[in-house]
Amino acid sequence: QVQLVESGGGSVQDGGSLRLSCAASGGSSSTYTMAWFRQAPGKEREFVAAFRRSGGGTYYADSVKGRFTISRDNAKIAVYLQMNNLKPEDTAVYYCAFDNRRLIVSAVYGGENYNYWGQGTQVTVSS
Repeated sequence: QVQLVESGGGSVQDGGSLRLSCAASGGSSSTYTMAWFRQAPGKEREFVAAFRRSGGGTYYADSVKGRFTISRDNAKIAVYLQMNNLKPEDTAVYYCAFDNRRLIVSAVYGGENYNYWGQGTQVTVSS
């Protein structure tokens, strides 16, 4: 059983930065896909960014390209989401997702393809 622990959410002003962390325990370190999704009030969950182990590869939603960066920890199963130039529309609960497989590219963007989820961390950006 994989458990995900997220941290790093908070409140910032427009243009500010935050760094989210997600650490996984109980998963395989040889191949996996980890991602961030978010859900704003009254909206559907949406893909933000993802990383595929074993060959690498990072993927971003168009809305965050150039502002957010996903990276991994080489010593453990963990990913980080550096969020710069935050905007009020980035306000949401951010969820970390994990799957023990190296998902194909088309599957990376779909939340239904991940087997494990974190509890979520709130990010609030005020104007």
